[in-house]
Amino acid sequence: MNERAEPAPSVAVVGGGAVGVTAAHDLAVRGADVTLYERGELAAGSSGRAAGVLYDAYAEDVDAAVGARSIERFRAFDRTLPGFSFTACPYVIAVREGDPDADALPAMVERMRGHGRDVSIVDSDALGERFPALRTDDLAVAAVAEGAGWTDPPSYVRALGRRAAGEGVAVETETPVAIGPRTDAGREISVRDGDDGGSAAERRAFDAVVVAAGAHTRSLLAGADISVPVVPYRVQALVDGRPYDGPMAYDATADAYLRPHPDGLLAGDGTEPVPVDPDDYRREADDWFRADVSTVLRERLDPSDHADREDSDPNVARAWAGLCTATPDGDPLVGPVDATRETAPTLFVAAGWQGHGFMRAPATGETVAEGVLASLGGLAFDAPDSPWIGAFDPTRFDGDEEFEIAAGMSLSERTDGE
Repeated sequence: MNERAEPAPSVAVVGGGAVGVTAAHDLAVRGADVTLYERGELAAGSSGRAAGVLYDAYAEDVDAAVGARSIERFRAFDRTLPGFSFTACPYVIAVREGDPDADALPAMVERMRGHGRDVSIVDSDALGERFPALRTDDLAVAAVAEGAGWTDPPSYVRALGRRAAGEGVAVETETPVAIGPRTDAGREISVRDGDDGGSAAERRAFDAVVVAAGAHTRSLLAGADISVPVVPYRVQALVDGRPYDGPMAYDATADAYLRPHPDGLLAGDGTEPVPVDPDDYRREADDWFRADVSTVLRERLDPSDHADREDSDPNVARAWAGLCTATPDGDPLVGPVDATRETAPTLFVAAGWQGHGFMRAPATGETVAEGVLASLGGLAFDAPDSPWIGAFDPTRFDGDEEFEIAAGMSLSERTDGE
């Protein structure tokens, strides 16, 4: 007599951005019965407005491991995921003369190299010879990370969403939900009648619910009486139509970045370190941001390409604002939020990357998938063989902490305590 097989665990993933789609896909590949809920279309939120800069040049141990795994998966998807491409491109970290953070970059690079990253300090003259598109004569120090690249973020989300559906994930777009209570059947969610907060159409129970909803994470979990210190803030980017065939570059002194783009180049930062309402924020870029970035581009690019341009650059094809999420210590919250000594977890969160969420999505989604299934199987978060990352434990905070949003860490701060 054949034994009856255990039913597949049922998991709801709330959020159709890069992390949510990756988690849904990876859960389904591992045998879970997955439903993905997105209040709009896939990539309609922060992932659809992300810059697509990808690198593994981190100095801290955990960040380096997560970054390396993400780049590894992005490269693999480039070969195997129709509709997605990863363009390898060096990543330059540049610090101008007179910047007190200049002395910190060599120490950062040594730590990156200690994690096996292909990163080197480069003389400014040698940097200019290798990358003629960049101006380098004003730099005190610079480094080049070789294992980097860029992509179009919405293409990743949509392509992996199609593959997830092929793996059996029920993808329900235009479907807002609310998180309900824990029940004997697991964790309940309410599927809403519309994105205007209308009445609940139906209630469904799942063995586990993963909230990967970016800027809406805090409000969704509040509906389940779970408080997390995840605060959304506004960032900005633009596409400039001038031809550009250089590397990706981060001007640490100006706190701005640029990368190649099919229409020219993409540049940004424009961080506003104040909390915003994710349902009511300005989605267009500000004039001050456009002017600041145009100034940085004039100062950082080959003068022959832009010497006669004004601050308000007519080559700006489009400019926009998106949302990132902050936490008190700058590390994300990834893991269970409702486990007790007596009960296994049913509710999980993945949010709070300080602007690095998309570039970490392949590794984060994989961790969530493995962690959720391990937790449902009875493995404790802090067990020696747990897939969860201890430094990202969501329960390390009370949830009601007040903190200042970091508008960008200096290089010296990035190396403190590491």
